[in-house]
Amino acid sequence: MAKDTTGRLHVQVKTHGKRKLSSKLWLERQLNDPYVVKAKALGYRSRAAFKLLEIDDKYRLLKHGMAVVDLGAAPGGWSQIAAKRVGSVDGKGKVIAIDLLEIPEIAGVEFAQLDFMDNDAPDKLKAMLDGGADVVMSDMAANTTGHRKTDQLRIVGLIETAAAFACDVLKPGGTFLAKAFQSGADAELLAQLKRDFATVRHVKPAASRQDSSERYVLATGFRGAPDRRPGEGRDP
Repeated sequence: MAKDTTGRLHVQVKTHGKRKLSSKLWLERQLNDPYVVKAKALGYRSRAAFKLLEIDDKYRLLKHGMAVVDLGAAPGGWSQIAAKRVGSVDGKGKVIAIDLLEIPEIAGVEFAQLDFMDNDAPDKLKAMLDGGADVVMSDMAANTTGHRKTDQLRIVGLIETAAAFACDVLKPGGTFLAKAFQSGADAELLAQLKRDFATVRHVKPAASRQDSSERYVLATGFRGAPDRRPGEGRDP
């Protein structure tokens, strides 16, 4: 072991057998990431829990008694934080985690194994919520190809789909939070979000790795679906 610039011991992983360099570097980064170590110590499913903690500490998105939807929730770090902050651990609020993958049980979290892109997903979710959601959040990342333009289209497409889903299930005044990466939400999506929400901003929590391009789009103050807004979506 060697020490890094902060004086912490730095674990170096040796390359053995068929282990690829990329796997070695990933494992080495995990072993030396203080957020990974802290997440294990606190029982969080992932280091991503600290990103939501930081964002919520600053913007106060999660309040006691709220109904929250976590899209693409696996492995469940964000759902854990939401359950504690809205009180669903104590039966006060509600957190629904959605993913195609099955997730081991989390205290205070109801799990729905489904594809949120299905046409009937919003109706299924609203039935589970017995109404709308106060917060829809997503830490999902699109699968990448290495081709910059293709990957950007996939990232934007995923955010657009998540935003459309949010607008189907959010209550007026609700919040949408989603991973967007360095380029952020594109101009067309930002314009749509600004029509649907009172405030739209990009945020980057300190828990995001310094070498990562990820950041988040945060939209607050949902105005309501167009057909529910006064003077919109109605015949004259």
